[in-house]
Amino acid sequence: MVGGAQRGVELHTVRHYGHIFFDLDHTLWDFQGNSRATLRELYVDHDLASAGVPDADALIEVYEEVNTGMWAQYGAGRMTKEVLRVLRFRTTLMRFGVSNAKLTDQLGHAYLERCPRKASLMPGANDLLRDLHAHYRLHIITNGFEEVQHVKLKSGDIEHLFTMVLTSEKAGAHKPDPRIFSEALRVTKATANGSLMVGDNAGTDMLGARNAGWDQAHFAAEADHDVLATYRITRLDELRAILL
Repeated sequence: MVGGAQRGVELHTVRHYGHIFFDLDHTLWDFQGNSRATLRELYVDHDLASAGVPDADALIEVYEEVNTGMWAQYGAGRMTKEVLRVLRFRTTLMRFGVSNAKLTDQLGHAYLERCPRKASLMPGANDLLRDLHAHYRLHIITNGFEEVQHVKLKSGDIEHLFTMVLTSEKAGAHKPDPRIFSEALRVTKATANGSLMVGDNAGTDMLGARNAGWDQAHFAAEADHDVLATYRITRLDELRAILL
């Protein structure tokens, strides 16, 4: 084995991929960093201290807990996009005893306007994508909202590097549903054997790709690695030893 990447196969047996499919949030686009920066701005701009939220860190902690739970419901088909967008800030502020429909609407609109325009990518993502682009067809498969994900790609100046961007909204199915992976192959004319899925989420990216017959690269902290993944990496740069 070479580099820091742990693999399910030795390097000399690695398949020759033609298509590399990436998740976007937490894998290429720094969702956590960009979201937290936005929430700190909103805390100040909307004077949430006066409303009863003690500080920006408290806002971030509660919002992330609420948002994660609601995204799980959305992914399971138990919540619509529209309801999620309304309830996540309403529920967050209610945790601080704040009931203000106008304020929650303002926060929701401002968050959607600002956050996707943040440009921070995960460390090493920019250089890696540009190097891979010379050798592979690169694609995105994401459970994020259609209009928002394209804004993120443009903000990070990486949209032009991808041949296909497939969202769960467009595909009509969320990862790990096999239908989104089948749709990705149909659109790109790729094959399962010639495709690699790179993502941070074991329950959506890794499980979905594995069930679809694709190889997978799990980008996560070592303690959180999916032991069944074809490759396990803790830094995006470790993909170089596998693909370049």
